[in-house]
Amino acid sequence: MKRYSICTVLVLVTAVVCFAAGFLAKKPYGREESMTETRAIPETEETASQPQPVVNQREVEPVTAGAEEEFYLVSETGYLLVFAQDRSTICLHTHIPISEFPEKEQEKLRAGIWFSSMMEIFHYLESYTS
Repeated sequence: MKRYSICTVLVLVTAVVCFAAGFLAKKPYGREESMTETRAIPETEETASQPQPVVNQREVEPVTAGAEEEFYLVSETGYLLVFAQDRSTICLHTHIPISEFPEKEQEKLRAGIWFSSMMEIFHYLESYTS
């Protein structure tokens, strides 16, 4: 009978230690905020009048949403560039080589293709590069 009582005490002590370890593992240390509390994200004011930096660290002119502009996708020096309607303002450096396109499309891109929105250009590029 003494053996059973010792085994029972050992099982109970082990269970208490496991529960205590589980409780302490879930408790966040050093955080005063609760996990469910949400913070308000401050709104930032975007200025469309200033050029925005891009990944390649060059300045490009911002395109305002809803503007009825046309864009010109053309190959220059082996890479695709997007120009604004005036054909002198670079809107986007794609860094996509023309060699990734079929020969028929390469001829079109050397001549230049007009698109009515930047989203159409993205869809066109995605269809050939993905």
